[in-house]
Amino acid sequence: MKNWLFMCKSIVLFVLLTLVAGNLYAQQNNRATLDDKYKWDLSDLYSSDEDWRAAMEEITKKLEQVEQLKGSLTQSADNLLKALQYNTSISKEASKLYIYASMNSDLDSRDSKYNGMKQELRHLFSTFGAKAAFIEPEILGAGWPTVETFIKDEPKLEIYRVPLENMFRTQKHSLSEAEERIMALSGMISGTPSSVYNTFRNAEMPSPEVTLSNGEKLKVSSAEYSKFRASDNRTDREIVFRAYWNNFAQYKATYGEMLSANVKTDLFRTEARHYESSLEASLYPNNIPVDVYHSLVDNVNKNLPAFHRYLEIKKRMLAVDTLKYLDLYAPVVKNIDLNYSYDEGSKLVIEALKPLGKEYVSTVEKAINERWIDVYPTEGKVTGAYSNGAFYDGHPFILLNYNDLYNDVSTLAHELGHTMQSYFSNKTQPYPTADYVTFVAEVASTFNEVLLFNHMIKTVDDDDVKLSLLMNWLDGFKGTLFRQTQFAEFELKIHEEAEAGKPLTGDSFSEIYSDIVKRYYGHDQGICHVDDYIAMEWAYIPHFYYNFYVYQYSTSFTASISLAEKVMSGDKKALKNYMDFLAAGSSDYPIELLKNAGVDMTTAEPFEKAIDAMNKVMDEIETILNKKGL
Repeated sequence: MKNWLFMCKSIVLFVLLTLVAGNLYAQQNNRATLDDKYKWDLSDLYSSDEDWRAAMEEITKKLEQVEQLKGSLTQSADNLLKALQYNTSISKEASKLYIYASMNSDLDSRDSKYNGMKQELRHLFSTFGAKAAFIEPEILGAGWPTVETFIKDEPKLEIYRVPLENMFRTQKHSLSEAEERIMALSGMISGTPSSVYNTFRNAEMPSPEVTLSNGEKLKVSSAEYSKFRASDNRTDREIVFRAYWNNFAQYKATYGEMLSANVKTDLFRTEARHYESSLEASLYPNNIPVDVYHSLVDNVNKNLPAFHRYLEIKKRMLAVDTLKYLDLYAPVVKNIDLNYSYDEGSKLVIEALKPLGKEYVSTVEKAINERWIDVYPTEGKVTGAYSNGAFYDGHPFILLNYNDLYNDVSTLAHELGHTMQSYFSNKTQPYPTADYVTFVAEVASTFNEVLLFNHMIKTVDDDDVKLSLLMNWLDGFKGTLFRQTQFAEFELKIHEEAEAGKPLTGDSFSEIYSDIVKRYYGHDQGICHVDDYIAMEWAYIPHFYYNFYVYQYSTSFTASISLAEKVMSGDKKALKNYMDFLAAGSSDYPIELLKNAGVDMTTAEPFEKAIDAMNKVMDEIETILNKKGL
């Protein structure tokens, strides 16, 4: 079903791929013993499962009314308005229903009840989409001049102008009523690869057991892997890495079938809607040129020498003869543990965000104090972090797996960026334009990371602490700009292989991934040794099921650096432009929204500024290292 019709707020999980688990809460907690202030209060959605069920039954009845609209949509402006208002009311309630089921499921993916509730919703709305398949062809059949006249005659239709204009812009990819019905029904199965992946990886795949260098036995869950990849004990890192990835390799064929099925789903939509490529099918609805994607990949590959300089600095600071992939998350400054409890980390974030004004900061405090955030890892809880801003009449929610490391503080700032963009957009925009696309979403999150880094670096004088913070920020360039583009290149390649009719298997995914990761990390040049088992890392990344999602981390990172520099300089106009951007929702296309905010993503300038900023950080690190004689 096309976005304009079912304008349900995006229930996209902004998962931070570089999330690192840490010391105090590395072991998963017993949820029942955690203080409620660190857990979501989902009663803002529904007070109980019974209330959810009652709302589900009510919306099921309401959905039956859609067929009464058939044949009359464009007879008058009033008819069109009633149809769109009906859709808005359906969408709002559907969002609440899905959020409640989805987030409860995320708290314990072992519990099949909430997963079953999600399946009910998918089935219900696939059926609804099939019944409502007449709407788009009927409006398109009236022609834009007629619809535009309706908007002029009925002022209440103005809030629907943007989605209606976009529908006509993408008209050549719209189908007949019968074909749209089939596309809607395909929604019953199109999400299956992702669902199977999440269930298997988070709930059912067994974890390997290893014996660490001190004789301690350890079950290597994803949380433990995250903890030990940041360990200062290289022997333990090697033990954990080898066991973790070889365990994934045991299920290579299974993971291969999951991802292959997902790529085929994208290919089906591409061919059914007459796009030239899966990439175009993903970017065109938001009016983003495919050149933006290709330019990102090209620019990153041209600037791999800057990335290799970073790797050489890491090798120098670790004092190893050969830098290995398993060293990348290891602490580079000895005896400096940047550990912060959640309460301490929250205070740091609040201080860092003060340049954004009183309303911004007071809302962040409300999010922290009023249980918008589920903080700690618990058994069965999904890994990573995200913000969900789809509850239009309420407030956003954040999921964390906080482990007391500085990276977790940065993750909190990151997810609060998403939450605040949702908060301001929902507060400012009418429902049809309150949502925003991922291309702009990651700007708000990485912008907050920039503010946090600059706040931290200004408050320390100790060279070792400063080195640790500078390297952490440099790791952000690695994780957000280079690593995400590495993922984006892999995703593009596997879709191109499918489009060329080539088979996709666990083996072919591993071969493609290995070639890319070894090129990025300079394996053949002796920059960083990539062990063969890292070829399975593709199976670890849930974003490959999100349809060309990851490149937007990289583009947003470059945009946020440009925008943050202007705001931090005290430029009041830049601050106003940025706050207007946060409140803009989808009131314009993403490229235009960013231009209005002060950055043009169709040029190379934002990328070049990001590389300049990266080189400046590396210059500062090398100055300190030279001063210390390291």
